[in-house]
Amino acid sequence: MPHNKRLLKLLYRTAEWHGFAKLRVHTQSTLDRLEWLTNELGCLMRGFRNLTCSKFETKALDREVEVQMRAQKRRAQSAKSSGVSASKSAQRKKILNLFTPKFHALGDYVHNIRMFGTTDSYSTQLVWISCCHCTPIYSYKCVG
Repeated sequence: MPHNKRLLKLLYRTAEWHGFAKLRVHTQSTLDRLEWLTNELGCLMRGFRNLTCSKFETKALDREVEVQMRAQKRRAQSAKSSGVSASKSAQRKKILNLFTPKFHALGDYVHNIRMFGTTDSYSTQLVWISCCHCTPIYSYKCVG
């Protein structure tokens, strides 16, 4: 029962955080609430990982093991070493990993919103600079 209560609270706070993060108009009070929710979400996620996830045995899915076996086989073939076998190993235990870039970036949302505006007003897509802007003008050949 405590695991279910912890999970429901985590889901509610995650939905609340997402709602505040995706607002199109922010005020000081909404940013303050989002900052508080970010701290709360971090505490809840760590509590969920330490207190709930540790009580359940989780393992890699069959398809994940198959992908790993195929990769081992490819590496063995490319290295031409017959000593490496791609036998089916035991499925590894999996834990909730909070050390990912996406989870780590949650703490920067409020700062980025204050600095750049709401998340719908800019893009994080990479922009490639055209070669014409990088090439010195004297390297172009005159035509005609």
